[in-house]
Amino acid sequence: MARFRNWRERRTHDHAPPKGDTGARPPADVRDAGPPEAAPALPEAVSAEAVLWRMRTTVRDEPGSLAALCTALAGQRVDILSLQTHPLAEGTVDEFLLRAPAEVAASDVTGAVAQAGGTRTWIERADAHDLVDAPTRILGLATRTALDSAELPLALRQLLGRCSIRSLPAGAVGVDGADAEVPAEGALANVEGAPENTMMRLRAPEGGVITVERPYLPFTPTEFARARALVELDAQLGPRLPRRQDVLTLPQGNAITVRRADTHDIDAAKAMHERCSPRTLSLRYHGPVGDADRYLKHLLSPRFGRTLAVQTASGRIVGLGHLLWDGDETEVALLVEDAWQRHGIGTELLGRLVTMAAEAGCDSVYAVTQSSNTGMVAAMRGLGLPLDYQIEEGTLVITARLDVTPVSSRLPYDQEQPVRD
Repeated sequence: MARFRNWRERRTHDHAPPKGDTGARPPADVRDAGPPEAAPALPEAVSAEAVLWRMRTTVRDEPGSLAALCTALAGQRVDILSLQTHPLAEGTVDEFLLRAPAEVAASDVTGAVAQAGGTRTWIERADAHDLVDAPTRILGLATRTALDSAELPLALRQLLGRCSIRSLPAGAVGVDGADAEVPAEGALANVEGAPENTMMRLRAPEGGVITVERPYLPFTPTEFARARALVELDAQLGPRLPRRQDVLTLPQGNAITVRRADTHDIDAAKAMHERCSPRTLSLRYHGPVGDADRYLKHLLSPRFGRTLAVQTASGRIVGLGHLLWDGDETEVALLVEDAWQRHGIGTELLGRLVTMAAEAGCDSVYAVTQSSNTGMVAAMRGLGLPLDYQIEEGTLVITARLDVTPVSSRLPYDQEQPVRD
């Protein structure tokens, strides 16, 4: 366990319960999560000879400032495809979606903007998905959040761009002790306020605080208002999961049900842990499990990722698969009860989790295990995806690059049905 902690510290990420990091891998561009058929239709693709850029710059709030920027961009043969303005106390932040000739470099664009009076300019590559207008994109994020409480961290990230999102319960100490103690629930009224440069704090729907940090670009009051509206929507709707479960048939003929799980399943998950052998638990948690309640409360929370549960016809949970948002990366983890191992359950869970990650716009997923965990190694290989292997002090880290769409299910469906109350 100590070796595992050392490896995690060197990576500067940790999603153990005290840390509470809920960020998903930030895509280089803004993409909508969810099945491909649910994505909004995109406008006509841009020419291969053109490049799309997203740019922000701050200008003086006075007549002619925007006109000077437009003239400077026109001088570089740059088209303005969309524009949003973010008023500040002093000045205005203008956010552009630009289309430029391929031979025009980012430095050419920012140099022209600087000469026209723009300051604190930020620019990055965009793609055709960014052509979806802002109101449509925000409504799509709200819809996803309304359907699934686990979507809130992803929706915030896609709304705000590359950022680190952490959720801390009331009374908890901040991440790595760097933040002040989170106020008790009754004192949270003063937590929210105007964004503090590159950080904003929001009252979490379940109590506590959500902190969002974006060190490379200050937040604007407009972004704060949009983020708070998403969090308030989540709070109004309360805990919820997609109401669906799949009944599958194992090669041995047993019927199992695969469904989403959350903190309502803690007791059943704890009972499964108690039936698992010490070796199985050691392979999953890289050492002894001291406080299963503490781990499971974190792992099953939709704030930190998504969990799939496998249950038998009698309703007993025999397998858990976790997709965990880990800063700018995404981890997959599996636990299958001893008596149900080597039945294809782990492979089924892993395929579904990786498909979820791909639909959420993740570039890759990684699994932390041991070389002796042949079941996990074989399941990762069975994905049919490009794999990278890294061994540090006996810990094996397998990273699967999501270059192609993975196969979500390898078991035959008996039926697909809604979850009944």
